[in-house]
Amino acid sequence: MTQRLIFLSIFFIWSSLLVGSTISNNHLLNPSDTLTVIKPDNHYQIENQLITSILTRYHYKEFDINDSLSIIIFDRYLDALDNGKNYFILSDIEEFNTQKLLLDDKLFKGDIQFYYDVFNIYLKRLNERMTYVDELLNTEFDYSINENYEYDRDKSDWAKDQSELNELWRKRLKNDALTYKLNGKDWEFIQKTLKKRYKNFSQFLNQSNSEDVFQIAMNSFTQAIDPHTNYLSPVTSDNFKIDMSLSLEGIGARLQTEDDYTKVAEIIPGGPADKSGLLKADDKIIGVAQGEDGEFEDIIGWRITDAVKLIRGAKGTLVRLQILKAGSDLNAKPIEISLIREKVKLEDQAAKGSVLEIMNDEKPFRIGVIDIPKFYNDFEGQRNGDGNYKSTTKDVKNILDSLKSENVDGVIIDLREDGGGSLQEAIELTGLFIKDGPVVQVKNSEGNIDIAKDPDPSIVYDGPLAVLVNRFSASASEIFSGAIQDYGRGLIIGEQTYGKGTVQNLIDLNRLSSQKNLNLGQVKLTIAKYYRVNGGSTQNLGVVPDISYPTMIDPKDFGESSEPSALPWDEIKSADFNRYADLTKLLPEINKKHLQRISSNKDFQNLIEDIQIYKENKKKTFISLNEDIRKEEKLKEEQRKLERDEKIQTNDETELLDEEVPVIKNDKKDYILDETAKIISDYILMSIG
Repeated sequence: MTQRLIFLSIFFIWSSLLVGSTISNNHLLNPSDTLTVIKPDNHYQIENQLITSILTRYHYKEFDINDSLSIIIFDRYLDALDNGKNYFILSDIEEFNTQKLLLDDKLFKGDIQFYYDVFNIYLKRLNERMTYVDELLNTEFDYSINENYEYDRDKSDWAKDQSELNELWRKRLKNDALTYKLNGKDWEFIQKTLKKRYKNFSQFLNQSNSEDVFQIAMNSFTQAIDPHTNYLSPVTSDNFKIDMSLSLEGIGARLQTEDDYTKVAEIIPGGPADKSGLLKADDKIIGVAQGEDGEFEDIIGWRITDAVKLIRGAKGTLVRLQILKAGSDLNAKPIEISLIREKVKLEDQAAKGSVLEIMNDEKPFRIGVIDIPKFYNDFEGQRNGDGNYKSTTKDVKNILDSLKSENVDGVIIDLREDGGGSLQEAIELTGLFIKDGPVVQVKNSEGNIDIAKDPDPSIVYDGPLAVLVNRFSASASEIFSGAIQDYGRGLIIGEQTYGKGTVQNLIDLNRLSSQKNLNLGQVKLTIAKYYRVNGGSTQNLGVVPDISYPTMIDPKDFGESSEPSALPWDEIKSADFNRYADLTKLLPEINKKHLQRISSNKDFQNLIEDIQIYKENKKKTFISLNEDIRKEEKLKEEQRKLERDEKIQTNDETELLDEEVPVIKNDKKDYILDETAKIISDYILMSIG
């Protein structure tokens, strides 16, 4: 069905929904129970029905709106409001459960009153908690008592009553205070900071409006279908457009909320955070200060929009951040970093080439490295006939020509942290390394399969090739690395990739409305799925490397496979293609040499030690509230890191051969890249032999 026909049929659905529905008056909350009761706007009934119709008719996944889906929506909504089980009590949940199997029926009716009733009770419980917090912080805690705080409550029961919830919050506040105390803060500072933190948190949530509740409710529905199908309210849609134009300004990081923390979800290539190397994905930002002397603002518990406003600022200004490094436990001391805000330019995100000089088996090797932060294309410049328009494929082709003139022995394509971008660029980039043939298959919701092929029959580089990936390599990165692996054209090295193998389309609900006076949101809808040329999907599984590196990231915790509603991996018929080589025959020996090397490599052994400690910490669900015990644990961890830092030596020696391709001599800062170069040199030696 063409896009025009889809929109026409949706329009008629919309018209039919304007008649004959009423919003239920079966309220869970007595309006007199709270000072402010948030109510749904009248047009949300119609918008809910429209979203339901769009998803049931045009989503890639076939699904039934039934009691099973109702349970998932119910659980997702409660989790969105109170994922730590810190506010609702058991009697609330028992009352909510009376509606647990009815939400599917309410979708067709556009009845969303349940979500507002629950949210109003949530605000009531929140304000009760904040009153208790204020009282509790009037007296300093006794840190000599042997007791524990359960911080991971995923598998815990809801508090039976207010008394049990009070005890939970007493321990929570005591842990907050003890963490500050262990980092040298006195009670006056702790009391002031924590009172301000929870006051801000309460104020933010009490400013919630009807649109906020509707968006949470609709996303509890849409993300029960798949994690990349979302509803964007009008305000969120506007902010999304602003963010798209301003996303390259500030510190250059995409942020999200995890529990009460502002977590770094992605580092924008070429931005201040990327260039400094001081901020990484999965780091948590807990404090923000402006300029050299500004006072730190504690942002634990802040809404992400407010945290972003504080972190973002004018180009050229300095922002200081307090961060907890990825994998740190609750005892970890925050690290302070400073970044100069700036606008990320296109050239900062462009592919860059260098030459890495290494020794392997007493032989020197020159390995070309091409770092691709994202798959980009200046479509406007291309449409306007600008011969100098920027694109990933054009830039990589030029770099390959430069590397060949430097007589490199092999090439590494570095796709670490590359979250994707232009599909066409992934296809054309693959074409630089193969003569011709299919690159990716795309299957739509109707079962039709489109095979995208390399448009250029020439091969720019036919030498030894490796592709370096990690868990943050996604989408277009997975299409490229999957094709290189399927063709046997090069080695895939690193970590299992993200597993994002679906295609989305953005639908503006205002375009479908016959009532132009309404201000509706948008729906981002999954409409298709990517498949490799061998028939396997990149969805959920990602690309599994030929040679794997130790990693802290468990696929169950991060990536597509960590999402309960993620579309599954499956496969279709393989496309018709010819492999260049069967590299699987060489992998056992290459992997053996790799494992031998890293067994005596201090950087890798430190990484393996960190992974073990991280896994042990993840098993813990509680932490001691005894000051002496915590001090001992903290000192032990700090001593371990200090001893390690004293052993690490770096060599930053670089030499520019020309304006485009620097040569790096055994740069130990990036031990992952160094080992990747040794792996490809193993491959070269075995191929020669």
